[in-house]
This record gives sequence, C-alpha cells and structure tokens, in this order.
Amino acid sequence: MLLWMTRTALELVGQAGLGYSFDPLDTDEIPPYIQSVKQMQVTSHKMALAARYILPWAVTIGSPKFRRFIVGIVPWKNLHDVRDILDTLYSTAVHIYNSKKAALEAGDEAVSSQIANGKDIISILMKDNSNAPSTERLSEDEIIGQLNTLVFAATDSGVTSAMHPTVAYHDLPATSSALSRTLHLLAQYPDVQEKLRQEIKSAQQEGADVSYDQLNSMVYLDAICRETLRLYPPVSFIPRTTRKDVILTTSTPLTTVDGSTVTEVPVPAGTEIVVSILASNRNPAIWGPDSFEWKPERWLSSLPQSVADAHVPGIYSNLMTFNGGGRACIGFKFSQLEMKVVLCLLVERFKFSLSDLDVSWQMSSIAVPSVDGTKPQLPLKVELAA
Repeated sequence: MLLWMTRTALELVGQAGLGYSFDPLDTDEIPPYIQSVKQMQVTSHKMALAARYILPWAVTIGSPKFRRFIVGIVPWKNLHDVRDILDTLYSTAVHIYNSKKAALEAGDEAVSSQIANGKDIISILMKDNSNAPSTERLSEDEIIGQLNTLVFAATDSGVTSAMHPTVAYHDLPATSSALSRTLHLLAQYPDVQEKLRQEIKSAQQEGADVSYDQLNSMVYLDAICRETLRLYPPVSFIPRTTRKDVILTTSTPLTTVDGSTVTEVPVPAGTEIVVSILASNRNPAIWGPDSFEWKPERWLSSLPQSVADAHVPGIYSNLMTFNGGGRACIGFKFSQLEMKVVLCLLVERFKFSLSDLDVSWQMSSIAVPSVDGTKPQLPLKVELAA
C-alpha cells in the first residue's frame, strides 16, 4: 500500500497543481520521477552532515557550471546520485513548462484540452505572468523552479530538512505515510472502518460523486484524519538553529540535575534544537490521560480546555503536525483534502484488513512501515466491500 499511496499522492498534486499526469496508475512500473523522489529521500540522509556543513560554503564557489564540473570529478557516489536525481526532476519540470507554454501560445482551446482544463496552479500562474508588466514578470527559470517546489510543498507536512536547518524540504513520502498509517489503523479497527464506510455511502446518496462541500461535511472522516495526524504525525521532530541568544520560558517548572527548579532556559545563538512534534501532540497535560490512544471520537465533541490553554503554535487543530510560524507547511490544506479524497474513494469500494505479516513503523525523518525491518512496505489484505 505504501508505494501505491506514494504514486497516488504525486499524481493528485500533478493534476491539480501542474495540470500534468506523472503516473497513470495502471501498471506496476514506477515512473522515473517517483523513483527520483524516493531516491532523494534516502540519498539526502546519507549526505546530511556534509550538506549541513559543506553545502552552504560550496554554493558560494564559482559559477553553477564550474560547481557541476567539480561534482563530476569528485569520487563520491552519493553526490553523483543527487546530481542525477536533480537532473531528472529538472528535466521533467522543463518538459511541463514547455508543454504549458505551447498550449498558452496556441490559445484557450489548447489550454482547455489539457488536464485540469487550464485551471491548475501553474497554468494560471503562467497566464497571469504573461499579462503582467515586464518589470514584474517571473523569468522562465523562476517558474520552472516553482514546479518542483509545488510538488514537494503541496504534498507534504512541512518537513524541515536535516540537510540544512534553514531550508524547508518537503518530502513526497509524508503524505503517503499519513495515508498508509490511516489505512493500517482502519484495518486494525474494523468497526471504525465500517462506520466511516457508512458515512461515505450516506454522502453519496445524492449522487455518484461526492462534492467538495459534502467531503468537508463528513465529520467522522475528518475526525479520523485529525486523530491520525495527532497521534501519528509523519514527521516526529523538526531541527532548528537559534539565530540569536534567547531565553525560553518553560510551560511547567523543570527540575535540573542539581535539584533546583527553573522556569527559563537560556539558549545561546547557534544552538541546535530538536522540537518534538510527537511529544507535543501526545502530551497528557494537554490532551488528557488517553493522549496515547487512537480515538477519533475525541474530535466529535468539545476538546479539553487544556488544549486551548496550551497555546500550541501549530497552524492545524492545536497540533504541531504541520509546524507553525513562517516555516509552517504551505501545502497543509491540500494535504488534508488529498487524504480525505483518497480515503473516501478507497474505503467506499474496498475493505482493508491486516495481513499475516507483522508491520512495524520506523520513526526516521518520515515514519515508514516495514516488515522485519527491511524495505518500506505495508502489506494489507484488500477485498471488495459489501
């Protein structure tokens, strides 16, 4: 299921954001773009330390052409892999841009004949850009640069890359991780799955397709998504580096190793800080004694006053799942909608149950399921729903 959710996530953002189909989803063959995205996650972690301490210095040396030459002669396989991955991503972005540009030049009929009928984000951006004053227009390179940014940012949960503390890197596997986790939970709790299925069928009584408003009116579907993102955020922590000396005020008094009690912690500039999303989302002082339990029903009634009183700075449901502040996930609304659409389509048609294999979830930068600690995978039994 994990691979199919990854492919689905990319296809949805491709059609809605770019008006482009990355993957017809009708064969087992994995398109090159998805292979590159998956390889980028693995390879970037192998280069995390080098990217953090060497990359900021290396990008200041010479021209891009010179730096590419250096990359080619340095005997470092991981670096060569990153170069090849980025070449695939860039060439795909150029292809999409050129096809959009040709359609715009051909007229409205050509634009309307494309996927999303020219209503995708990039088509609208390019059309408005062509009508803007010359001094305000984005260059071709800037628009092409936005293509891959949109794919990563709109699909996932605002992961801050371990490669560099000040760059937000959005990994495609985060949305697929959230979807896979939800399907795994529904397989573990068949009563919840059936209740959700009935809600979906009730919404479909008025017609074959569920409208946007109907989708957002499904309170149980919304509760399942919120509770999954609370208890099992795809990203469990975010690294930060302080830019200046600060004093952090603690939410509760802390006892130090010498037995004294403090309510403030001085943090010098340049200090590496790890913010635990998992700890915040599961804090019993905020969410109550059942904070470690998966209970979608908690969202069907008023939340404890302690949730509001905590003033969690996240942008979503008093949670840190999508981060907060200036580096919050810019695509979190799309990610929520994507989860609901996919779950609505799948759960209405199929019944999911656990396989005979023991699945464990590994908390790296992105939570991934695996069997026996091997490659990421989520085997589930799937059958037609009654």
